[in-house]
Amino acid sequence: MNGKKTFTIADVLERPVFRRAKLAAGEQGTNRRVGWVHVLEITNVSPFVSRHDLILTTGLWLTRKGEERAEYMEQLIRSEAAGLCVELGTSIHEIPLEILELAEQHHFPVIVFEQPVRFVEITQDIHSLLINRHHELLKDLERFSRQLQQETLRSTDMNALLRVLHDYTARQIIYMSSIDTNRFVPSVQPESADHIADFYANEVASSMTADREGHLLFQLNDSTAVLFQPVVCFGQVFSAVGLVLHGETPTEEMSLLLDYTAKAAATLVLRTQFLEDRLLRNQNELIQDVLNRQLPSEEQAQTRMGLRLLSKGQYLFWAGVIEVEHEDKDASQVRKESINQDVLVLLRSLLKKETLHNLLMMKGSQCYILCAKEELTLRSAAQMRKVLAHTVQYIQNYAAGQLDKVRIHAGFGKVRHRMTETDRSFEEAYQVIEVARSVPAMQDRLFYDSIGIYQLLKAAPSIPFLQEFVQDHLGGLIAHDREHHMQLLDTLDAYFQCHGSKRDTAGMLYIHRQTLYNRLDKINEIVEGSLADPDKRRCLEMALLAHRMLQAEN
Repeated sequence: MNGKKTFTIADVLERPVFRRAKLAAGEQGTNRRVGWVHVLEITNVSPFVSRHDLILTTGLWLTRKGEERAEYMEQLIRSEAAGLCVELGTSIHEIPLEILELAEQHHFPVIVFEQPVRFVEITQDIHSLLINRHHELLKDLERFSRQLQQETLRSTDMNALLRVLHDYTARQIIYMSSIDTNRFVPSVQPESADHIADFYANEVASSMTADREGHLLFQLNDSTAVLFQPVVCFGQVFSAVGLVLHGETPTEEMSLLLDYTAKAAATLVLRTQFLEDRLLRNQNELIQDVLNRQLPSEEQAQTRMGLRLLSKGQYLFWAGVIEVEHEDKDASQVRKESINQDVLVLLRSLLKKETLHNLLMMKGSQCYILCAKEELTLRSAAQMRKVLAHTVQYIQNYAAGQLDKVRIHAGFGKVRHRMTETDRSFEEAYQVIEVARSVPAMQDRLFYDSIGIYQLLKAAPSIPFLQEFVQDHLGGLIAHDREHHMQLLDTLDAYFQCHGSKRDTAGMLYIHRQTLYNRLDKINEIVEGSLADPDKRRCLEMALLAHRMLQAEN
């Protein structure tokens, strides 16, 4: 494909059938691409003209009034046709000056045959040429695709793919990545590399979305543009392949080459992430030591994590657990392991993209996460929390959309300033997941400090202790509801939620006010105390929360 070009108006004028033709207007548009040839004599041409069509006509429309003639030309210009060929001597003998001026204004080529010509000869000649070129293009793309496949099977060298693209296009190739080093084939000066990296980060990256199809063209400066194609893995853009153009218009061939290269690059990115996961087994050992409280010192722990030791300031450490729930009980163990590994690779890539230092360990269907970030400002913890929440949300959306019968649960403990204390954060993360799964009102909670009073309930020494506490304070109401179905527990719960407002409670339960009074009297009688007593109310509220949690867990 190297050295070939798109078929243009300039190429048309070189064809033997155009030896007797002359270019009457639009000389600056001779680089327009020609995709097909049509013969059109009607005046309403818009529905029948596609982009890059070359229109053949005897000029019958030029016999119309001035406004109608101009409208015909404007339709062709708006439709982005390649140009217009007019045969003189059959319907007209000359083209009006205002039509030529309009074409010249829009750089729209108008080719004139001053003697009659057989349109069928033109269409046969150009169509056969276009079809042959398209056939050659497909063969070139097939060869290009095979070469990319060979490179991806041979190694994980991204430069090898970029060199293949460079060989086929003879143009500067760039590769911008949020999880890897940027690459340039051939290499460029450091100043140019920095300039392109800044340009990509500020002007391009935000437009590189996974749901956007096709390439994007951006002007680097007045004379240079870059055609970008995103590299998409797991529905996320991690990098982009770019083709530098100097005063050129992007062609379909360029777009296809970029698309093939981006797909091959995505394969390498995924494979690299999987290989990286194998090479990081020491992370498992380090997290295991954290869980077992076998870290001798904070300094050694940070060194093993790869953190530089700070002379000033401190790190923020956030530990959490992401649990993959396989709802399909018939799924094979191989499929489950494959899904678990996909989630791990996606999580690693997302955290790497956010430049968040992390350790990950997959154990069964649970992924342990330990993230570290230098506390530079008072908002560092809030920013870190936002990144973690966004990451979990993306993985949950990915599972819901791409993985059948798979749910993602996640929880994070409290942020801490010492890595040697994060074993407690992992315990808190477990508690967040348990509360979110067992209490409907808490199902969207991710962080330990957001589960409120359930921190105390989960800290209870044992489940029998909680069961005994519930029995002591609510046992009579539970037994009465079981026998008489008066919904006293639901009534008490609604009464507390409405802050003791009887009117609001009756409205919430959709019952008559007198019915509520009767139930409250019965509740006061069974619990042997007044609901207005603050100590009694607090005990009952805690017992209700514990009861709901234990019910859900059972």
